[in-house]
Amino acid sequence: MAMTIVMTRNLPDRYRGFLASAMHELAPGVYADPVMTRSVRERIWQVMIEWQSLLAEDGGIMMVWPQKSEPSGMAMSVLGWPKKELINHEGFWLTHRAFTAQDDPDDLLELQNLPE
Repeated sequence: MAMTIVMTRNLPDRYRGFLASAMHELAPGVYADPVMTRSVRERIWQVMIEWQSLLAEDGGIMMVWPQKSEPSGMAMSVLGWPKKELINHEGFWLTHRAFTAQDDPDDLLELQNLPE
């Protein structure tokens, strides 16, 4: 049994009710269970998959739990948000996202050249 954490963003109320019935809600949209078994975690995630069509464009769910065989000793499942790519680099999870129209390359260069 291992600590399982679920973080949510912009979800219909049915998600909050369901997750709160199975886990402790530590903060709005953040749920945890210190001793969740693998089978319970998998059943909860299956419900999240079944309800996936209800996710808003900017909504999403991330579930994380300890897993020694995974990078950083942490496994994760993601539906929807975050709109970032998770990359396993030398045993650590790194996040990567492409530049968007909102990113100003000149501002980024200016930040790079600031004194430390």
